Order: sequence, then C-alpha cells, then structure tokens
Amino acid sequence: MRKRAVLVSLALILASCSSGTATPEVSTVTVSPTVGPAATVVADPVPADQLPTASGTFGQKPTIIFPAGDPPPSLQRVILSEGTGPAVQKGDWVITNYLGQVWARTVFDNSYDKNKSAAFQIGIGKVVPGWDTGLVGVPVGSRVLLSLPPADGYGAAGKASAGIAGSDTLVFVVDVLQTVAPTAGGQTDATPQPAPANAPQVAGALGVAPTLTVPAGLPEPTTPTVTVLATGTGAPVKSGQVLAQFVAVTWAGAAAGTTWPDAPPSTSGKPNPGPQLLTVAPGKQFAGLIGVPLGSRVLVQLPASKNATTGKPVPATASVLDLLAQAS
Repeated sequence: MRKRAVLVSLALILASCSSGTATPEVSTVTVSPTVGPAATVVADPVPADQLPTASGTFGQKPTIIFPAGDPPPSLQRVILSEGTGPAVQKGDWVITNYLGQVWARTVFDNSYDKNKSAAFQIGIGKVVPGWDTGLVGVPVGSRVLLSLPPADGYGAAGKASAGIAGSDTLVFVVDVLQTVAPTAGGQTDATPQPAPANAPQVAGALGVAPTLTVPAGLPEPTTPTVTVLATGTGAPVKSGQVLAQFVAVTWAGAAAGTTWPDAPPSTSGKPNPGPQLLTVAPGKQFAGLIGVPLGSRVLVQLPASKNATTGKPVPATASVLDLLAQAS
C-alpha cells in the first residue's frame, strides 16, 4: 500500500508530459534511419522541385507552398535555415514551435497562433517516427521542413480528430528553440539562499542530484510552499509548463521517486526518466514557482491530501526541483 501511495504522490508532483498542444503522437510503425544535420534530406532524396517550400523566417508563422504532383514516398528533411546551437541528441527534450499541414490541404495544427511552444522528448517513441528521426542532429536555432509519408506519421489508422487519413502525407515546419539533455540540472552558479528553518534538509552541489531528508518530528506542511534554495539567472517562470528535474520523499522519509538519470533507479527497476513537465498556474500547488528564475533550485512542500479520482490518501511530500526551461 505504501508503494501505491508514493506513486499517487508523484502523480500530484508532476504534470502530464503533454505540452497542451496537439503535438504529434507516438506511432507503432518502424522509424527510418537517422542521419546527421549536414544531409539535406533524411532518406531517399527527391529533387528539390518535388518538395514543398515555406515562407517566413525562424520564429515567424510559416506558409507552406506545395509543388504539383504526388508527395514523395519516403521521409524527407530540409533544413531551411541552420542554427548555431547544440545539435539535438536522442533522448533530449526539445522545445519547438511548429506548423503541421496535410499535403496540399489543410493546416491541422500550429503552435504560433496559440503562442505556446511544444516540448517533447525526442528519439524514444514519444512522437511520430518522422519527428523522432528528422529532428535528431538538428542544431538549436534551425528551421526544418519535414515531409512524412503515412508510415512516418500516424500510420494506416491516420488521426480522424485532426482530419488526417491513413493515406495522407504530412508536412511540418519546425523551429527548434531549445534542447535540454536528460542529465541537465539547474545552474551550478546559481546564488545560494539562506537555508529555511524548520524544513526538510537539502544537501549536495548545485547542478547535480541533491539529497533530501525530513528531520524526525518535523510537522507536516498544511499548505503548499515553495522556497528558493539557489537563485538562477534565467527568465522568471510564468504560468504554463516548466521542465524540471526533481527528487522527492514522503514525510515519513520514504523515497517518492526522482527524475535524475544518474540517481539510483526507482523501486520499479526502470531507469529514471530525466526532466519532466509540470504545470504552473495561479491557485495550483506550484503557483509559488511563478516569478522564480529558471536555473534555480527550489524546495517544494506539499501537505497530505486525497487523490481526486480514487479518494485514496496521498502522503505529505517534500521535493527539490531544478527549474530548467519554460516549455510553454
């Protein structure tokens, strides 16, 4: 029963990995081979006049112009403008803006009109295969055009809710805004703040997994609290989704999980996942993160509660978060 309670506690600590936008979902089809960013296309190149073009520059909402004729039968990648940042690696979190359109038909989704970027982990089956393949190796700051045949998109099933048939080729223009490695931590040069009195104890260097203990007899929190342990120099957190590393314990001292890949694995034996998305909004348990600079390390204390769905008790928890990036 304790293990189940801990898992429920973590569900409260972390938000869904969805960005809140209709980012492409995982498909069960085979992923095409990956190549480096120097290549113009990903596989089986076709002449440039058989590929779409896109108006606008990095950061602007594009318009896709389609050529006459049928779409290419294989996954294609064109780097429309190449950035100078680090190359996207398999397993990284990638923050993007994008527009997706069915070949020569309708735009089915874009992040530009929503003014919300999309964050997802690349190369591990969390998005459609064409994204998993086509974005690996691309430098941050690049604008990329991807042409996905059905096998590299939503497969034969399509996606009816977006008006995508199983025979449709999809074209995306993607602006790669930022990449965050699975092992990334907060700033190593963040400014330490005075340790809070009568609170869980945090030890360890900045930028790596901390240790967290709850002193015996320490009263449980009655309201959610956020305390800055070290102040980073990034932009202030705003309402939306934030990418963070965390380690958490229950008030009884039991491990409640960690995202840090270098830390001991969870009780399930599976590797720790690396940074995860959490939702920050006024009136919610992470409201105290609003205004805290990215790069900071914070202590979050959550009171005992009940699971909203099952009604089962959730223990009080303490967690240390390294705030890495604003995802939307």
